[in-house]
Amino acid sequence: MLTTDILIEWLVKIGVVFFILMTAIAYVVLLERRLLGFIQMRLGPNRVGPFGLLQPLADGLKFLFKEDIVPLEADKALYVLAPMIALVPALMTISVIPFGDKIVILGREIALHITSVNVGLLVVFALTSLGVYGIALAGWSSNSKYSLMGGLRSSAQLISYELALSLSVVGVIIFSGSLDLVEVVKQQNSFWLGFIPKWNIFTQPIGFLIFLIAAIAETNRVPFDLPEAETELVAGFHTEYSSMKFAMFFIAEYANMVTASSMATLLFLGGWYGPFVDKFPLLGPIYFSLKILFFLFLYIWLRGTLPRFRYDQLMRFGWKFLIPVALANVVLVAGLALLIY
Repeated sequence: MLTTDILIEWLVKIGVVFFILMTAIAYVVLLERRLLGFIQMRLGPNRVGPFGLLQPLADGLKFLFKEDIVPLEADKALYVLAPMIALVPALMTISVIPFGDKIVILGREIALHITSVNVGLLVVFALTSLGVYGIALAGWSSNSKYSLMGGLRSSAQLISYELALSLSVVGVIIFSGSLDLVEVVKQQNSFWLGFIPKWNIFTQPIGFLIFLIAAIAETNRVPFDLPEAETELVAGFHTEYSSMKFAMFFIAEYANMVTASSMATLLFLGGWYGPFVDKFPLLGPIYFSLKILFFLFLYIWLRGTLPRFRYDQLMRFGWKFLIPVALANVVLVAGLALLIY
């Protein structure tokens, strides 16, 4: 039964998580610019505030006050709607991602997630797959050849790598026996030989690598950033966007990166579990954040290291290599499960 206390708890959780997520996205952008500067032996942004820490605020104000240009030949309704379709699902996925177990505040037990559903994994996959509609509509409604090519590429890329992404987690589902993300994490809270954590990355190394590659492709990041492809398509699907509409695509991309990093942490790296979490539950969100930060660093490192694939290489790799390997992994894991159980 919905009571006032539960409603207030939900609203507070939503507000806190939304604030943390938006702040994290802003500073991940700053971290990326600074790390890329370091990789390329140059300075990143370091003038606005101490060590450049106020640069995200300056960027946000710039987006707010820039002129919002709408192309004359664009389909204005869809042109305006597309960034919203990309952004809203990207933010909604955070609602079902647990970032800790439970803590007690003023005698009240608080679960460290906004909501928990017994098919949380399916909810995340469903929401993340909706974002491509925003990208495809942005490419079509802009009435630009560059944008249209970016939108078409993104649709084809999603179809190619969504299959591999879904197949990569089948092994985790088989061994955990649940689609509930909280239960998947709790089943990793034990050890082999007393010191080796029972994380799924050790039992599912092939699945983890497939998930990692497919997640990078799903978030349109280097070396799979073909929908944007600055050297070929200017900026791809958001070439004709400016001001806050461009910022919404930008926020959606980084929110999807956070979501992909969170899912990799929950499914393969034991979620929020780490030393002394059972005694000090507040350590859980800290461990969870550090693991997410590792994957975000990997995203940035790959961007500063690898060249972009050609489009035919991207499609060939997805269909002729990644999906067959993912299917073989499912068969292997299912066979092992039959032998064990």
